[in-house]
Amino acid sequence: MSFQTSALVLSWVAIVLLSLVVAGLVRQVQVLSQGARSGPGERDGEPRLGPPPGARAPAFERVGPGLLLFLDVECGVCHEVLRAAEELGRPFGAVFAGPAPEQALAPGVRVLAHEEGGLFVSYRVPATPFAVLVDAGGRVRRAEPVGSPEALRTFTEPEVVR
Repeated sequence: MSFQTSALVLSWVAIVLLSLVVAGLVRQVQVLSQGARSGPGERDGEPRLGPPPGARAPAFERVGPGLLLFLDVECGVCHEVLRAAEELGRPFGAVFAGPAPEQALAPGVRVLAHEEGGLFVSYRVPATPFAVLVDAGGRVRRAEPVGSPEALRTFTEPEVVR
């Protein structure tokens, strides 16, 4: 077999493999965009988007007003977001899917643990870390994933009136 024939065969093999990888990635994007992955915040095929702004905050008597962070001890980014929330210097709630972390949290942090089937479902949390801002009247102001400490800082900034 000549060098050109070998190179041509290897090129076709590489093209076929890349096509399979791209097809798999496209399928994953479709599944994720449809909310088809099951998780703690999904029930009865309902998409997991978090509560809509203006909706009554589920279990308001337990969580109270302010910032509510949905976290998981095994989530690496969750630890960074938790530290950033502590640096904000205001009280907030930390809701954990499983057990709460063993290290001490800042004073004023309301901790709720083992809520995977409770508040995670009620608030339709798609992934951790997830933040919800609840006003004093018990209404949801904002709810969205916060994938970094900077995203949390942006999330908690006062809304600019236009």
